[in-house]
Amino acid sequence: MAVLVERRSSSAAAWSRRLAWFDAVLFVVAGLAHRYSLLETVALLWILGIVGALAVAALILAATGFSRVWALGERGASNAVLGGLIALAVLTPFLVSGYRVFVYPQLNDISTDLSDPPLLAAAAGLQTDTMIPVPTIGADAAAIQQENYPEITGRRYELPIDRVEPIVEGLAAAHGWTEIGRYSSNGPSEFDPGAVTIVFVARTTILGFASDVAIRLADEGGSTYVDMRSASRFGRHDLGDNSRRIAGFLDETDKEVELQAGVAAPESPEN
Repeated sequence: MAVLVERRSSSAAAWSRRLAWFDAVLFVVAGLAHRYSLLETVALLWILGIVGALAVAALILAATGFSRVWALGERGASNAVLGGLIALAVLTPFLVSGYRVFVYPQLNDISTDLSDPPLLAAAAGLQTDTMIPVPTIGADAAAIQQENYPEITGRRYELPIDRVEPIVEGLAAAHGWTEIGRYSSNGPSEFDPGAVTIVFVARTTILGFASDVAIRLADEGGSTYVDMRSASRFGRHDLGDNSRRIAGFLDETDKEVELQAGVAAPESPEN
């Protein structure tokens, strides 16, 4: 009489798949909740820490399950592979962020004008205890920015301010930025039609982390000089986000000016 030996299923592989799916759903739900202002940033950061730990655990279980399938002939290879792939997908943003920590300098406030940055007074009024206070750009931070981001400079456009301002506002709206203040370059108490600073809240595309953005337009008598500042609300390291935001926005402004006004996009002047 033949004896049939039933192959055991790997519990590690099965739990890897279950844990990885749960972790992925938690990541997506928490990210969407924060993106649509249903979850506070500090709570999201705690959840992200849990998500990262669960993803590592799922990956370890996947490796354990696959080794048992290989060595002991247990069933569950598909569970181990699926759990491992989902865990790696969840860990990818963490790995990218870790890479950026080493590649980009530890800054959280970037400005095209380091000696007289555009004001963020409107943003200061929205500060909470959990946010980083609106920073000042010190000499050390300015030197680090100049060394790492020499391309972050203001733009001069050969158009009057009343033609550049709608372009800037339209691009900000297209990015989904929310205007929170508008005032003269000397402060919020007095509006000067010759110089205006507009303050926005900008959010990252996926998780919706907030940064405060100030765009200053100065009338130079037929031309307009545009400066820009972007400061993160949370974290001492912006992972390069603020510099990318400024460079990308000013490049878009160059193209829009060229398109709408029929003039060549300006070159960045030397500071």
